[in-house]
Amino acid sequence: MPVAKSFQTTQATAFIHHIKQQRPLVHCITNDVVQNFTANVLLAIGASPAMVIAEQEVAAFVTIADSLLINIGTIHSSIATSMLLAAAKAQQTQTPWVLDPVAVGPALNYRTEIAYQLLSLKPTVIRGNASEILALNGQNSSAKGPDGQDSTQSALNAAQELAQKYQTIVAMTGDIDYVTNGNNVYSITGGDIALTKVTGTGCSLSAMVAAFIANSPDILSATASACFMMKKAAELANKQQGLGTFTVSLLDQLSLFNPSL
Repeated sequence: MPVAKSFQTTQATAFIHHIKQQRPLVHCITNDVVQNFTANVLLAIGASPAMVIAEQEVAAFVTIADSLLINIGTIHSSIATSMLLAAAKAQQTQTPWVLDPVAVGPALNYRTEIAYQLLSLKPTVIRGNASEILALNGQNSSAKGPDGQDSTQSALNAAQELAQKYQTIVAMTGDIDYVTNGNNVYSITGGDIALTKVTGTGCSLSAMVAAFIANSPDILSATASACFMMKKAAELANKQQGLGTFTVSLLDQLSLFNPSL
């Protein structure tokens, strides 16, 4: 397996500016817990969010969106239908889309079955924690619901195998983020433990990835740039006055982010 290369600020700069210039329309079919925060994160980075979830509308909306996010966190039968319809349309129209396979694994069979159906529709990027990536790759994991207990280092081989199997990009996030197409691997270090203590940061990162890959000629670097931006914003955010302040400060830092500083 190839050695991971550290992703650099200079590589992310053009992709971060591209978002603000293009203002991509991101179609989000995401979980009920994080919709508001996800929308605000997308607005903060310069993208335009749309939460269109009705099964009667999703396919039509995919045709006008620049990218699609599917997050299975609070999945049920109706939303699953919407997800599958949207993903099928995205595959047909070649609209880039991101799968966030929240809490997949043997303990939650329904969502895992839906995740595999979605995988068959060729997501452009899979963004998950190490436990989710291990589970999607058919390996044992140590997840507790949506909370991964495995390290990204221990799951790197699984991420590369999954990327190769489905001809996709895998963004596996944790203490060190790894982004791979199965052949090349970027690592992104930094961030802050506070990201794991606020609901929706991982889900919102998946939405950021969807924004970054919209109209991008380099999906691997675009995905790594989204991970880079979230980690660096977390480092800059105010953590001295508690998690509530951190959450607002994270939005501030994303909105003010200047990769050249």
